[in-house]
Amino acid sequence: MSNRNSQGAKGSAREQMRAERERQQRAAARRKKILIGGIAVAVVGAAIGISIATAGSGGSGGPLVVPANTTGTNGTVIVYGDPNNKNVLDVYEDFRCPVCDKLETTDGATVQQLADNGTYTIHYHLASFLDANLGGSGSKNALAAAGAALNESPQKFKQFHDVLYANQPGEQSDDFANTSHLLDLAAKVPGLVTPDFTKAVQDGTYKPWAGKVNDAFNSSGVSGTPTLKLNGKQLTVFDSQGNPITPAQYTELIQQTIAAK
Repeated sequence: MSNRNSQGAKGSAREQMRAERERQQRAAARRKKILIGGIAVAVVGAAIGISIATAGSGGSGGPLVVPANTTGTNGTVIVYGDPNNKNVLDVYEDFRCPVCDKLETTDGATVQQLADNGTYTIHYHLASFLDANLGGSGSKNALAAAGAALNESPQKFKQFHDVLYANQPGEQSDDFANTSHLLDLAAKVPGLVTPDFTKAVQDGTYKPWAGKVNDAFNSSGVSGTPTLKLNGKQLTVFDSQGNPITPAQYTELIQQTIAAK
């Protein structure tokens, strides 16, 4: 092998090595661009996901809209019956409260009947504290939907109130957080599902109000649900075994409390 051929071979090898290095550098640059582009797409996708989730959650950051047929600061007390009645039954409830449902099942019709016949008017003080206790947002979502029903009329509110309790999910379930489910339940109330009602429920129009209602409950001094007070006097509506008193016993209790005033 001559010296010329040896030098030529070495030069050719160096040229091949240089070309290979350049090829690898170009490939690395392409991989870097792809990686950066992928990260950018992922960030944009995440931002879109957060926006959709926020919009779908029906957040309560909007303006305070108070439904009709309320009283008190920020309209946090729901009025059912003659607002001028001198006898007032204060009812403290949470739509996810199973004990409230127990009382409603036993005495709910009688509670309403005495309001309808003018014995008293009902002031509902609703809460959503069970969302924090159990997790989820069903109590507040149901309360906001009840606000939309109340804006239609006290009668529509009361009918929707009763439907919610009649279809109360299990304590560990948060079905009331599902807006479509609430609208399906609202359809059980004749004439309730109007375009305005549906829009208010879907938009969460009354969620800021529902927050104010819960704040008022928290400031009321009432520590649990259900609690009933007639003209400020707390009523014992459960017996020693934890069962609701009978409708006849409830009616007698109301009559005795009014007579003793």
